[in-house]
Amino acid sequence: MAAAFPAHADDQGVPYWASIDADVANMRVGPGDSYRISWIYRRPHLPVKVLRKEGPWRLIEDPDGERGWMRDLLLSRQRAAMIKGKGDVDMRAEPKSGSHLQWKVEPGVVGLLGDCDAGWCQFDADGHKAFAPEDRLWGTGNP
Repeated sequence: MAAAFPAHADDQGVPYWASIDADVANMRVGPGDSYRISWIYRRPHLPVKVLRKEGPWRLIEDPDGERGWMRDLLLSRQRAAMIKGKGDVDMRAEPKSGSHLQWKVEPGVVGLLGDCDAGWCQFDADGHKAFAPEDRLWGTGNP
């Protein structure tokens, strides 16, 4: 993909994490409304990686590795994450494995991301807040 999309001066500050900030968001094959829609997202707060800027358009990558263009108005700098891997994840009251188990969450659940420290991240799934192991979250670390 990088060869098809060379770097531009407008790309300062990329890559960075963002999240979808709309109930419905279209991903297109190119940076403009005239390009074909490749995906329609109906997942507010889905984390995405912004790889390039082209005016008001952003080349993004979703948790499945799909890449395409989305308008900046459909994105937020609010950090989010998605549970990844196989099997349920134990959500803990404190950032340590021996802490009280709050609940379990399955892969694919999306939530707002808080601070991460020592391998644990604050995770808010629809107002349910707890700590998740950072290695089970897509959307953490350096993009």
